[in-house]
Amino acid sequence: MELSREIARNLLDIQAVQIRTEDYFTWTSGIKSPIYCDNRLTMSYPDIRAKIAQAFVQLIEQSEQKPDVIAGCATAGIPHAAWVANRLGLPMVYVRSKPKGHGKGNQIEGKLEKGQRAIVIEDLISTGGSSIESAKALEKEGITVLGVLAIFTYGLKKAKEQFLQANLAFRTITDYDELLRLLVEDETINNEQYRELQSWRDLLETSH
Repeated sequence: MELSREIARNLLDIQAVQIRTEDYFTWTSGIKSPIYCDNRLTMSYPDIRAKIAQAFVQLIEQSEQKPDVIAGCATAGIPHAAWVANRLGLPMVYVRSKPKGHGKGNQIEGKLEKGQRAIVIEDLISTGGSSIESAKALEKEGITVLGVLAIFTYGLKKAKEQFLQANLAFRTITDYDELLRLLVEDETINNEQYRELQSWRDLLETSH
């Protein structure tokens, strides 16, 4: 998909994805990484967020089964879910990481009916844990989850294994490999840095 390449370049241009092979970033999980992805920045760029919504719609249209509702993962998946639902003329809900501690104690906000089919929208897939938990929350409400769609994935084996174990399909608009190809083509990184970025993911997979 040509949009995959375009959006990967957009993410680099607005620094939603940053690469540092010398001074590694520290993820919330404590993992040291040469890459940091903050897709929340895409909200501030109307042309890019529209392109992302278009790419999500294309992925949905390619699916054999069509959703009745679009579900966004809190918090970064929510705006993208809203834009996709708007384009498709579908209802939208969003899923918190855990139920609210007050009021009605909802974990899912919006109207759902048992038997509906949902697509879950996420901004980023690392290990897949949060997306899978959102899907499980929907399934508890009698919703059939057709799959998870995200803007970007690191392509970690752990994510693939976890989705397989959860019997859940996932697809992303673009990914780590597409990003590395662009960085090499643009000569933003040299061969040594490319090898380091590749080996980081390999080492991460064997140590987690």
